Amino acid sequence: MDAQIRRELRFLKGYAFVVTALLGTLSLAAFTRANRTEKFTEIDVERINIVEPDGKLRMVISNRPRSIGPIYKGKPFGYAGGGRPGIIFFNDEGTENGGLTFAGKKNADGSYEASTGMSFDQFNQDQILYFQYNERNGQRRADFTIADRAPVDIKQMVDERDSIMKIADTAARALAMRKWAEPRNGQPLFAQRVYIGRDRTRSAVINLSDPSGKPRLRLLVDSLGAASLQFLDESGKVTARYPQ
Repeated sequence: MDAQIRRELRFLKGYAFVVTALLGTLSLAAFTRANRTEKFTEIDVERINIVEPDGKLRMVISNRPRSIGPIYKGKPFGYAGGGRPGIIFFNDEGTENGGLTFAGKKNADGSYEASTGMSFDQFNQDQILYFQYNERNGQRRADFTIADRAPVDIKQMVDERDSIMKIADTAARALAMRKWAEPRNGQPLFAQRVYIGRDRTRSAVINLSDPSGKPRLRLLVDSLGAASLQFLDESGKVTARYPQ
């Protein structure tokens, strides 16, 4: 009986030694791998998430089907993903704050459409600095915009809008939506302040607008090459023009 116990003890000691050695090897391999920079000549991937040590997103690079929807402090809101191929940026809190998106295709009927956009968002709001290109069957515009947005939390705004959209009475819903879109503390939800671009009429335009987003000064070179400088009042009427 003592001989059997001694054999079992030797077996257990040997088993413990092997398991300890194996775990040590795996731990060392994991540590070494975690601190090693991988090098690839070429890689095919549908999505890459770049995250902080705590797991918060900092950037997502993806194709269309795997593209991400709006994220606020790490949580989805607004609408589902799947429609924004490109790169989306996130701030320190894990909230989306800009990105680069692009698309373009020719349809079966021969028509085509294309777009590219790069934007930077106001804190906890939407884009206020952006470059855009849009084209549909030869109707093309390309522009740069600087905008103002009311300092209202975008998640709060979206939740309010979604709640309004659930109102069954269409008249009451429309009234609530008009009220929702009104300025907050005298500031419009959105006001384009600077616009520089080539519009769909093939004119080169610079618009400088007031805090309400109404153009007040316009520099224009039209599709025929005629240049003009225009001053506008609050209603959009041209009050002075050079040349006359």
